[in-house]
Amino acid sequence: LRQISQRTISTASRRQLENRVPEKQKLFQEDNGIPVHLKGGVMDALLYRVTMGLSVFGTAYVVYELLVASMPKKQK
Repeated sequence: LRQISQRTISTASRRQLENRVPEKQKLFQEDNGIPVHLKGGVMDALLYRVTMGLSVFGTAYVVYELLVASMPKKQK
């Protein structure tokens, strides 16, 4: 137990990953008229469109359910 507690934990990873932060900084700071939430490429555009679609669908569904709930039920 003493050896385990004295053993140092290695923080070095098995393989070194390339630092791509400067590349991303250049990409996102470039003044090219594209909104920052779309500068990441096709996946950002797809995620944005899916999110907007779900938001519009969810809002329409909530309004529909509120209208249905506000109408009185017909009695036989």
